[in-house]
Amino acid sequence: MRPITKPLWITLFLLLTCCLAAALFFLFAVKHHERSVTLYGNVDVRQVDIGFRVYGKIAEMPFEEGDFVASGDFMACIDPQPYADEVGRAEARLQAALFSLENAEQIFTRRQELVGEGGVSQEDYENARTARDVAFELVKEAKASLGVAQTDLRNTKAYCPADGTILTRVREPGTVVLQGEPVYTLSLISPVWVRAYVPEPLLGVIYSGMEAEIFTDTKGGKTYQGKIGFISPVAEFTPKTVQSAELRTDLVYRIRVYADNPDWGLKQGMPVTVKLHPEKKS
Repeated sequence: MRPITKPLWITLFLLLTCCLAAALFFLFAVKHHERSVTLYGNVDVRQVDIGFRVYGKIAEMPFEEGDFVASGDFMACIDPQPYADEVGRAEARLQAALFSLENAEQIFTRRQELVGEGGVSQEDYENARTARDVAFELVKEAKASLGVAQTDLRNTKAYCPADGTILTRVREPGTVVLQGEPVYTLSLISPVWVRAYVPEPLLGVIYSGMEAEIFTDTKGGKTYQGKIGFISPVAEFTPKTVQSAELRTDLVYRIRVYADNPDWGLKQGMPVTVKLHPEKKS
């Protein structure tokens, strides 16, 4: 049997070294994959259109674009005089209905006392009772009309529903607006979330409530903490614009990562990087 030459030993040694390096690299990659999942997404911020439930001419709009508005702050109002006049009219109608009811009750009481003695006919007695009942219902209707008028008067003012920043000042004082027509667009401070997509093979390692780290592209920027709040049950193809068969078979699922945003550093549409750590159980 011919002995193994020196060059052959060197070849075998190099081959064994390459195999060992590949195995170590594979194990490291798997372990690294298990420790961390990196996703890329964009920040979403809820926006609210501020308007009125009644129509009229805008009287006040104290805020400008970019102003911060706290929850409950007065934001705008329309001319309240027409609605104040309507409240006065409804109050007068209610008072008149109360007078009519009082008179109807007095007439019914007298008819009720006399009908047993034969002083009035049964028909007069029943007519008096009907008139009293009608007057009572008219009082209820007047009270409801007054309530509607008072509600409309209150709705001439708009208040901030949550902390946020004025994104757009849509109208100006003096403009006549319809019901529901926006006068401001408000960008809310919270909640803030990141819209990202997870490949189908990673669905088994993520879960709702899983902790996440959010990084912006700012050099040396702050790391934000968050949690997965939503995982879509419906798969999507990505990227949508590519029509090749290979890429269209890659399924992804949309997720929503809710973020703590104490310094308001996450802005609408901002691209961010999300890191998930499957081995950290919350």
